[in-house]
Amino acid sequence: MKSLQDAIYNWLTIKIVAEARPDDKAAKETFDLFEDILVNEFKLKDIQIQKDDVMYLVNYTIDGEAKSARFPTELIEVMHNQISQHPERYQNYE
Repeated sequence: MKSLQDAIYNWLTIKIVAEARPDDKAAKETFDLFEDILVNEFKLKDIQIQKDDVMYLVNYTIDGEAKSARFPTELIEVMHNQISQHPERYQNYE
């Protein structure tokens, strides 16, 4: 993955889904993949998430330098909302 911003976005989006669906093996595996990309490819440490009504704020460090990324709540939660609205389309399979 080339863009750190894209990697954080994908990680956060699937994190929301995986936390809401703890039995969803595919969501957990996808979350683990993106977390591995953040930690091993981009070298993020100390990842913290804050959420308010409008934005998600992801704070992290790279090489000891504190950084952050912001994403609209609506954008991050769109996948979870689609799954919640149409659960028949997103069944868990072993």
